[in-house]
Amino acid sequence: MRTGKNGTKKVTTDSKSTGVTRRGLLRAFAATAVIAAPTYSNAAGFLRGGGDIRRIKMYSGRTGERIDMIYWVEGKYIKESVQEVHRFMRDWRTNDVKFIDLRTIDVMAAAHNLLDSSEPYMLLSGYRSPKTNNMLRARSKGVAKNSLHMKGQAADLRLSSRSVSQVSRAAAACKGGGVGRYSGSNFVHMDCGPVRVWGR
Repeated sequence: MRTGKNGTKKVTTDSKSTGVTRRGLLRAFAATAVIAAPTYSNAAGFLRGGGDIRRIKMYSGRTGERIDMIYWVEGKYIKESVQEVHRFMRDWRTNDVKFIDLRTIDVMAAAHNLLDSSEPYMLLSGYRSPKTNNMLRARSKGVAKNSLHMKGQAADLRLSSRSVSQVSRAAAACKGGGVGRYSGSNFVHMDCGPVRVWGR
Protein backbone atom coordinates (compact mmCIF):
# COMPACT_ATOMS: atom_id res chain seq x y z
CA MET A 1 0.00 0.00 0.00
CA ARG A 2 1.31 3.47 -0.89
CA THR A 3 0.12 6.79 0.49
CA GLY A 4 -0.07 9.84 -1.73
CA LYS A 5 0.79 13.45 -0.87
CA ASN A 6 -2.68 14.15 0.51
CA GLY A 7 -2.78 10.94 2.53
CA THR A 8 -4.89 8.94 0.08
CA LYS A 9 -4.11 5.29 -0.50
CA LYS A 10 -2.71 4.71 -3.94
CA VAL A 11 -2.39 0.92 -4.04
CA THR A 12 -4.55 -1.63 -2.24
CA THR A 13 -4.58 -5.38 -2.33
CA ASP A 14 -7.18 -8.05 -1.75
CA SER A 15 -5.65 -11.40 -0.84
CA LYS A 16 -8.91 -13.25 -1.54
CA SER A 17 -8.67 -12.45 -5.25
CA THR A 18 -5.29 -14.03 -5.95
CA GLY A 19 -4.67 -17.32 -7.65
CA VAL A 20 -8.29 -18.16 -8.43
CA THR A 21 -9.26 -19.53 -11.83
CA ARG A 22 -12.71 -20.94 -12.42
CA ARG A 23 -13.42 -24.13 -14.35
CA GLY A 24 -15.18 -22.17 -17.09
CA LEU A 25 -12.06 -20.10 -17.70
CA LEU A 26 -9.89 -23.20 -17.91
CA ARG A 27 -12.31 -24.61 -20.45
CA ALA A 28 -12.23 -21.41 -22.48
CA PHE A 29 -8.44 -21.32 -22.53
CA ALA A 30 -8.37 -25.02 -23.37
CA ALA A 31 -10.84 -24.57 -26.21
CA THR A 32 -8.74 -21.87 -27.83
CA ALA A 33 -5.59 -23.93 -27.40
CA VAL A 34 -7.10 -27.06 -28.94
CA ILE A 35 -9.18 -25.65 -31.79
CA ALA A 36 -8.79 -22.62 -34.00
CA ALA A 37 -12.42 -22.06 -34.95
CA PRO A 38 -13.91 -19.19 -32.90
CA THR A 39 -17.14 -21.00 -32.07
CA TYR A 40 -18.24 -20.21 -28.54
CA SER A 41 -20.06 -23.51 -28.02
CA ASN A 42 -16.66 -25.20 -27.98
CA ALA A 43 -15.57 -23.22 -24.89
CA ALA A 44 -16.97 -25.94 -22.62
CA GLY A 45 -15.89 -29.55 -22.48
CA PHE A 46 -12.11 -29.18 -22.22
CA LEU A 47 -10.58 -29.56 -18.79
CA ARG A 48 -6.98 -30.24 -19.76
CA GLY A 49 -4.51 -28.48 -22.02
CA GLY A 50 -5.45 -24.97 -20.94
CA GLY A 51 -2.44 -23.52 -22.70
CA ASP A 52 1.01 -22.63 -21.48
CA ILE A 53 0.57 -18.86 -21.55
CA ARG A 54 -2.06 -16.21 -21.00
CA ARG A 55 -1.78 -12.82 -22.64
CA ILE A 56 -3.61 -9.51 -22.30
CA LYS A 57 -3.65 -6.74 -24.92
CA MET A 58 -5.28 -3.36 -24.24
CA TYR A 59 -5.01 0.33 -24.93
CA SER A 60 -6.54 3.37 -23.27
CA GLY A 61 -8.05 6.15 -25.31
CA ARG A 62 -7.90 8.34 -22.21
CA THR A 63 -4.19 8.07 -21.43
CA GLY A 64 -2.81 6.84 -24.76
CA GLU A 65 -1.11 3.95 -22.98
CA ARG A 66 -0.88 0.43 -24.42
CA ILE A 67 -0.21 -2.92 -22.83
CA ASP A 68 0.58 -6.22 -24.53
CA MET A 69 2.02 -8.86 -22.25
CA ILE A 70 2.08 -12.44 -21.12
CA TYR A 71 0.96 -12.44 -17.49
CA TRP A 72 0.66 -16.20 -16.83
CA VAL A 73 3.06 -18.99 -17.77
CA GLU A 74 2.63 -22.70 -17.07
CA GLY A 75 0.28 -22.28 -14.14
CA LYS A 76 1.92 -19.26 -12.51
CA TYR A 77 1.09 -15.57 -12.64
CA ILE A 78 4.04 -13.31 -13.43
CA LYS A 79 4.17 -10.80 -10.59
CA GLU A 80 5.73 -7.94 -12.56
CA SER A 81 3.29 -8.33 -15.45
CA VAL A 82 0.27 -8.47 -13.15
CA GLN A 83 1.46 -5.32 -11.37
CA GLU A 84 1.69 -3.57 -14.74
CA VAL A 85 -1.90 -4.61 -15.51
CA HIS A 86 -2.98 -3.13 -12.16
CA ARG A 87 -1.28 0.14 -13.03
CA PHE A 88 -2.71 0.22 -16.54
CA MET A 89 -6.26 -0.37 -15.25
CA ARG A 90 -6.01 2.40 -12.66
CA ASP A 91 -8.63 5.11 -12.20
CA TRP A 92 -7.27 7.57 -14.76
CA ARG A 93 -9.24 10.43 -13.26
CA THR A 94 -7.60 10.18 -9.80
CA ASN A 95 -4.54 8.08 -10.73
CA ASP A 96 -5.43 5.64 -7.93
CA VAL A 97 -4.22 2.07 -8.49
CA LYS A 98 -5.90 -1.02 -7.06
CA PHE A 99 -5.18 -4.72 -7.24
CA ILE A 100 -7.26 -6.04 -10.14
CA ASP A 101 -8.81 -9.40 -9.35
CA LEU A 102 -6.92 -12.03 -11.33
CA ARG A 103 -10.19 -13.77 -12.15
CA THR A 104 -11.33 -10.67 -14.04
CA ILE A 105 -8.08 -10.54 -16.02
CA ASP A 106 -8.55 -14.22 -16.86
CA VAL A 107 -12.12 -13.63 -18.08
CA MET A 108 -10.90 -10.79 -20.29
CA ALA A 109 -8.03 -12.83 -21.74
CA ALA A 110 -10.12 -15.96 -22.29
CA ALA A 111 -12.88 -14.01 -24.06
CA HIS A 112 -10.28 -12.33 -26.26
CA ASN A 113 -8.87 -15.73 -27.20
CA LEU A 114 -12.32 -16.98 -28.17
CA LEU A 115 -12.82 -13.96 -30.41
CA ASP A 116 -9.71 -14.86 -32.41
CA SER A 117 -8.76 -11.19 -32.85
CA SER A 118 -5.31 -9.62 -32.87
CA GLU A 119 -6.83 -6.23 -32.05
CA PRO A 120 -6.25 -5.08 -28.46
CA TYR A 121 -9.19 -4.25 -26.23
CA MET A 122 -9.95 -0.60 -25.71
CA LEU A 123 -10.27 -0.21 -21.93
CA LEU A 124 -13.03 2.24 -21.10
CA SER A 125 -13.12 1.63 -17.37
CA GLY A 126 -11.15 -0.58 -15.01
CA TYR A 127 -10.73 0.36 -11.36
CA ARG A 128 -12.93 3.23 -10.18
CA SER A 129 -12.30 5.09 -6.97
CA PRO A 130 -15.38 5.80 -4.83
CA LYS A 131 -15.07 9.47 -5.85
CA THR A 132 -15.17 8.60 -9.55
CA ASN A 133 -17.99 6.09 -9.10
CA ASN A 134 -20.11 8.65 -7.24
CA MET A 135 -19.49 11.23 -9.96
CA LEU A 136 -20.53 8.76 -12.67
CA ARG A 137 -23.63 7.73 -10.69
CA ALA A 138 -24.72 11.36 -10.60
CA ARG A 139 -24.56 11.41 -14.40
CA SER A 140 -26.05 8.00 -15.23
CA LYS A 141 -28.63 5.61 -13.82
CA GLY A 142 -26.61 2.67 -15.13
CA VAL A 143 -23.77 3.02 -12.59
CA ALA A 144 -24.17 0.80 -9.52
CA LYS A 145 -23.68 2.25 -6.05
CA ASN A 146 -21.54 -0.72 -5.02
CA SER A 147 -19.96 -1.27 -8.43
CA LEU A 148 -17.47 -4.12 -8.77
CA HIS A 149 -15.25 -1.56 -10.51
CA MET A 150 -14.53 -0.14 -7.04
CA LYS A 151 -13.29 -3.56 -5.92
CA GLY A 152 -11.01 -4.00 -8.92
CA GLN A 153 -13.23 -6.80 -10.16
CA ALA A 154 -14.68 -5.36 -13.39
CA ALA A 155 -13.73 -3.87 -16.73
CA ASP A 156 -15.63 -2.15 -19.54
CA LEU A 157 -14.15 -3.09 -22.90
CA ARG A 158 -14.59 -2.53 -26.62
CA LEU A 159 -13.28 -4.18 -29.79
CA SER A 160 -13.88 -2.23 -32.99
CA SER A 161 -13.56 -5.40 -35.09
CA ARG A 162 -16.25 -7.27 -33.13
CA SER A 163 -19.82 -6.40 -32.20
CA VAL A 164 -21.08 -6.05 -28.64
CA SER A 165 -23.02 -9.25 -29.20
CA GLN A 166 -19.91 -11.17 -30.30
CA VAL A 167 -17.78 -9.90 -27.39
CA SER A 168 -20.50 -10.57 -24.82
CA ARG A 169 -21.14 -14.09 -26.13
CA ALA A 170 -17.42 -14.87 -25.86
CA ALA A 171 -17.26 -13.52 -22.31
CA ALA A 172 -20.43 -15.38 -21.29
CA ALA A 173 -19.00 -18.63 -22.70
CA CYS A 174 -16.20 -18.39 -20.13
CA LYS A 175 -18.74 -18.69 -17.29
CA GLY A 176 -16.38 -16.73 -15.08
CA GLY A 177 -18.62 -13.89 -13.91
CA GLY A 178 -21.05 -11.20 -14.97
CA VAL A 179 -21.34 -9.93 -18.54
CA GLY A 180 -23.19 -6.73 -19.41
CA ARG A 181 -24.10 -5.76 -22.98
CA TYR A 182 -24.23 -2.02 -23.63
CA SER A 183 -24.94 -1.83 -27.36
CA GLY A 184 -25.96 1.84 -27.22
CA SER A 185 -22.53 2.78 -25.87
CA ASN A 186 -20.70 0.03 -27.78
CA PHE A 187 -18.97 -1.76 -24.90
CA VAL A 188 -19.13 -4.94 -22.84
CA HIS A 189 -18.80 -5.11 -19.07
CA MET A 190 -16.92 -8.15 -17.71
CA ASP A 191 -16.51 -9.01 -14.04
CA CYS A 192 -15.70 -11.94 -11.74
CA GLY A 193 -18.88 -11.67 -9.70
CA PRO A 194 -21.89 -14.01 -9.93
CA VAL A 195 -22.34 -15.60 -13.36
CA ARG A 196 -25.09 -13.67 -15.16
CA VAL A 197 -25.77 -11.76 -18.37
CA TRP A 198 -27.75 -8.53 -18.77
CA GLY A 199 -28.36 -5.76 -21.28
CA ARG A 200 -28.89 -5.85 -25.02
